[in-house]
Amino acid sequence: MQTTEATEVKVEAKLIPIYIMGQKYEVPETLTIMKAMEYSGFKFIRGCGCRGGICGACGTVYRLPGDYHIRVGLACQTVVVPDMYLTQIPFYPANRAVYDMETALPELAEVQKKYPELFRCVACNACTKVCPMDVPVLDYVSAIKQGDFKKAMELSFDCIQCGLCATRCMAEMAQYHIAQMVRRLYGAKLAPQPKHAAEMVEQIKNGKYTDMLADLKSKELDELKKLYTERESEPHMSPEDWKPQDTSCL
Repeated sequence: MQTTEATEVKVEAKLIPIYIMGQKYEVPETLTIMKAMEYSGFKFIRGCGCRGGICGACGTVYRLPGDYHIRVGLACQTVVVPDMYLTQIPFYPANRAVYDMETALPELAEVQKKYPELFRCVACNACTKVCPMDVPVLDYVSAIKQGDFKKAMELSFDCIQCGLCATRCMAEMAQYHIAQMVRRLYGAKLAPQPKHAAEMVEQIKNGKYTDMLADLKSKELDELKKLYTERESEPHMSPEDWKPQDTSCL
């Protein structure tokens, strides 16, 4: 992240003071932290991804006056408040194990071998308190320690990999990486495999779509745009068994 000259934007919102890494700025009260930083002259060269609360790249730590709590949020979603004192954490170094999904076993011993720090957890729950997505981090860590991969997968499903849990962990573990490994093992080797996915893979292997793709690749850009804009789209409200009139690509 680097600073540039303050951006001149005409706004009608009330200006409020915030502190960005120690420096005071006056920003419109309606802005998110990310937009307020850009309004103040900061240019994002990292720590900014989807801007939609999905990627977890913009984890931000802040305090409020007269409050001892360390607060967290996503800069693209959290709206500024007067006198907030904030800093971004664009990257936090955390252990990420290397493993081969082909040979890795869907067992607790496999996870423990790659992440032995898992069993240093003291159940302090700081990880859950710091999560900006309200993921019950301690609960899924406990489920992993009990070997319940299905429960851990369900509890950690909304994790966006921002890494803020690792910043507060007394056991110095990267909970989000551990949960990611568990979800991968569960999905690849424990979860029931959908029949339709296997059928689709077989159709691809048998060349069902080869001619269709070759035909599309032969078309000019304007023709592709026309096909795309005129395609039959699924209605916003449609029954679960909805199918397009032309099912040749299914």
